[in-house]
Amino acid sequence: MVLNFFDQFESPSLLGVPLMVLALSLPLLLLPAPSSRWLNSRLLTLQNWFINRFTQQLLLPLSLGGHKWALLLTSLMLFLITLNMLGLLPYTFTPTTQLSLNMGLAVPLWLATVIVGMRNQPTIALGHLLPEGTPAPLVPVLIIIETISLFIRPLALGVRLTANLTAGHLLIQLIATAAFILLPLMTTVAILTSTVLLLLTLLEVAVAMIQAYVFVLLLSLYLQENV
Repeated sequence: MVLNFFDQFESPSLLGVPLMVLALSLPLLLLPAPSSRWLNSRLLTLQNWFINRFTQQLLLPLSLGGHKWALLLTSLMLFLITLNMLGLLPYTFTPTTQLSLNMGLAVPLWLATVIVGMRNQPTIALGHLLPEGTPAPLVPVLIIIETISLFIRPLALGVRLTANLTAGHLLIQLIATAAFILLPLMTTVAILTSTVLLLLTLLEVAVAMIQAYVFVLLLSLYLQENV
């Protein structure tokens, strides 16, 4: 049997039914729900502390108009972190390694920020396409370049998240395969490889959280330009 390292990125299915919906709904079942008790559990207290700190950090550079997006951006942050972390478990599927899903999240949210800017302050929104003090011969060229860079933003959001998670998963599988093959041949080298694998797994945990934060942070920066 030929080993294909990209099989882990195929969308799972059971009896021909895609399980992507199940994978996307799993974070909703794992996050603790708010309680009506006077004292919350430790897990719920930790979750509330994390949400409060993240919301304060996210909304710090935004004006009051952007605070309406707090619930959406915080929910997206928790959703992406949970999906990325669950994908590091054995025999699991990571939906955020699919470019289609990431683009499905990036394009509507980016488009919403552009529409908000065009509706609230169209002059300033269009003014971003032409820097102040531009020489007259360069005006058409700069407008084209800025327009292209504007439309590349959602593509960069989706590709960044997909590429970082895909590269990390491939590297983990490559090193794990090497450690498994070297174990009966060179035990010492296999132990060193397993140590590298453990450190890489810890690094991937950090990457999973950082990439979710970067995704939401860039969306907030795009929102800041249009609010």
